[in-house]
Amino acid sequence: MNRKELEPDSSPQAAFGARIRSLREANGWKQENLAKRTGYSSTHISAVETGRKMPTLRFSRQADAAFGIQETVDTFERAWREIRHGSLLEGFPQYVGHEGRAVELRLYEIGIIPGLLQTPEYARVLANSAVQRGAIAQEQADERVAVLAERQAALVRPKPPMLFVTLDESCIRRPVGGPAVMDAQLERLIEFAELPNTLLQIAPYEIGERRTFNLPVTLLTLPDRSVVCYAESQTQGHLDRESTSVLPVLTAYHQLQAVALSQEASVAMIRQLRKGTS
Repeated sequence: MNRKELEPDSSPQAAFGARIRSLREANGWKQENLAKRTGYSSTHISAVETGRKMPTLRFSRQADAAFGIQETVDTFERAWREIRHGSLLEGFPQYVGHEGRAVELRLYEIGIIPGLLQTPEYARVLANSAVQRGAIAQEQADERVAVLAERQAALVRPKPPMLFVTLDESCIRRPVGGPAVMDAQLERLIEFAELPNTLLQIAPYEIGERRTFNLPVTLLTLPDRSVVCYAESQTQGHLDRESTSVLPVLTAYHQLQAVALSQEASVAMIRQLRKGTS
């Protein structure tokens, strides 16, 4: 039997394949055994192990299930996201892995509509703007838009998570992409507010110093009811799992909700603003 020697240090994809082989052999499985457990052919397993075929999200999740490592911090899904999203902000792929499993999401954004609520046209305008500024290449812009679509699709499940979204008033007043793009984006917010698993609130300018955050923040409640916090700087994202630092952020989020507009008043503000964009 021809056994190809692997070079896991040569690339993230090679490291992924080498780890698949290592865990398979540690379990005493042949490629055929893992193939049955994942629903793929032994030829496919071999191609992934040797780096000839790029792993997919579905394959990564099936491998996690086969090896029983779905709830660990070192899943194949996480490794796949690091390969797939290598052009994105540092720390973001790890966040996305948690986002897809969260049972509750709490978002606060300033200046722009958060990604999970963006229309494709709005997202494309922002990505293309970064290309025009020379901040990213066109390929990276395409990657950002594609990843955003995947994130949005991951929240459409039989048991969708609760989404609590508080937007600074600047999010709906900042024009992005012209009247047509903004009108469609504001309509998307109204549709979002009508869903049974969502709460949309606007934090108006008038709350002044009672605004509890000066930067965007995301809080995720995971299936085990633990809460993680994600925040970004200009150059990297940071995922915080320590309850001593996460719980004060959660408290501040609730305080912000208390002074923000109700969902009914928030939707009324958005409808009024739409009149000026159509």
